[in-house]
Amino acid sequence: MTMFSIRPASVEDIPVIRGMAEIVFRSTYADILSSGQMEYMMEWMYSEDSLQKQIETPGKAFFVAFCGDVPAGYVSFETEGDTEDGRRLFHLQKLYVMPEFQRSGLGRQMLEFVKGLLSDWNPMGCRMELNVNRDNPAVGFYRHMGMACDRQGDFPIGKGFYMNDYIYVLDI
Repeated sequence: MTMFSIRPASVEDIPVIRGMAEIVFRSTYADILSSGQMEYMMEWMYSEDSLQKQIETPGKAFFVAFCGDVPAGYVSFETEGDTEDGRRLFHLQKLYVMPEFQRSGLGRQMLEFVKGLLSDWNPMGCRMELNVNRDNPAVGFYRHMGMACDRQGDFPIGKGFYMNDYIYVLDI
């Protein structure tokens, strides 16, 4: 079994995250998004300024995973507020595993890591949601991990582009 470490991201990790995104985000969406939308989303989510805000903003958490010294993936989430029944609501923003580490258990490990943090922070329970593109093969991974499709939508993100997503949920 491959051993991975997961640690909080810092601004010093921005070049590493950007480098991983250039590979894993682009390969994930190459057959799903237009080139125009791909470039827009890369700038929107992975510019240096955007990553710095994601790392430094209170209520957001960003982590990087390594196999030894080799960058292997990243995961981030943020506080969204409260559910209708008063539990905290979190949104899993990103969970990406580099192609050479896919099917190694790292995706599961990162998701379990996030679930563990949220469980520790919310002993009375909480809910986690995530948007996943309806054409993304990762839909199967999230179902396998116990998440359920709650709804779907076409969400405008600017410049006339939309995210065509399922919203998956998990009660923790």
